Amino acid sequence: MDLDKPTTLSIEDLDFSANYSSDYNYTYDDNCCGGLVCDQDSSMHFDSIFIPVLYSLVLVVGLLGNGLVLVVLWKKRQSLNVTDIFILHLSLADTLLLMTLPFWAVQAVKGWVFGTALCKLNGALFKINFYCGIFMLSCISLDRFLSIVYAVQMYSRKKPMVTHCCCLMVWLFCILLSIPDWKFLVDLKDSRRQDKIECVPFYPSDNWRLYSRLLYHMLGFAFPAIMMLFCYSCILMRLRRGSQGMQKKRAIRVIIALVLAFFINWTPYNITLIIDTLKNNQTYSYQTSCDSTTALDVAITATSTLGYLHCCVNPVLYAFVGVKFRQHLLVILRPLGFRLKGPAGLVSRKSSAWSESVDTSHTSAF
Repeated sequence: MDLDKPTTLSIEDLDFSANYSSDYNYTYDDNCCGGLVCDQDSSMHFDSIFIPVLYSLVLVVGLLGNGLVLVVLWKKRQSLNVTDIFILHLSLADTLLLMTLPFWAVQAVKGWVFGTALCKLNGALFKINFYCGIFMLSCISLDRFLSIVYAVQMYSRKKPMVTHCCCLMVWLFCILLSIPDWKFLVDLKDSRRQDKIECVPFYPSDNWRLYSRLLYHMLGFAFPAIMMLFCYSCILMRLRRGSQGMQKKRAIRVIIALVLAFFINWTPYNITLIIDTLKNNQTYSYQTSCDSTTALDVAITATSTLGYLHCCVNPVLYAFVGVKFRQHLLVILRPLGFRLKGPAGLVSRKSSAWSESVDTSHTSAF
């Protein structure tokens, strides 16, 4: 397929033994109700209103919040510590993911009008930055676990390039995970959806679709969820035994808030997607009504949008939970009329922008 010349496929041109399914809010169901084709007008109407409104809100709030995070980090770029570097890459991933949302919003209203090349590019960028953001949260949790529980510094704080190289490896791994999107994403005209052209993955078999879903569930949710729960459970138990428990708990508030936000934002979508996977898998398929199919389509749209809110929740948490972030931000905004309640010298150049620094003989909590 020539990516330089946009190619629009019609569903009549494709093999009906293949499975048409999108992990970007849309689900194609060949039949239900004993072989009757379901009317998808209701879910399409819901998408055309819900997606543009919510995506616009997520885009504005997310770009503003992540922009402030990047400005603060740029101002203190000479003294970035390990956590700051991870959050820098996290904010970059969130920002790039947000930049793909306008394309999906246009698709919900008018269909995919950007051609095959942008379909593959936009889908791949979405997948890369989705995985990268989640993996950065996992790296932060592992670094905190080793440094607080075992007093082991996973990265040299005097050599930030080591941490940047680790982040680069994460980016490269996420690029590898996007290879299926480069191969299978196409702009597809579906006569069952009012001949609307949509950017969706066209898998050659049900097995490909199932493997793609399993890979997402494992790497995009289960693995980081287990790592975060384990690491922060151990950290909390360690803090309870410490002599400076209250101070250390304040230091860990930001990360705990980030983990809670991760579960609140992404758990509903993963549960809904598992139900959709089981419904469309021939091994576990069961008869469903057209109403339940429509409800599932709407649920996927709603819960996936809740998941994308994660991109703008992170910087909000930094601003309202991270004491040091608020102090650094107020220093930057002081020329605009904002005033610090405490002395400006309260902000230490060696401390993280996101929390209190606590130095003990056993651990250094950011």
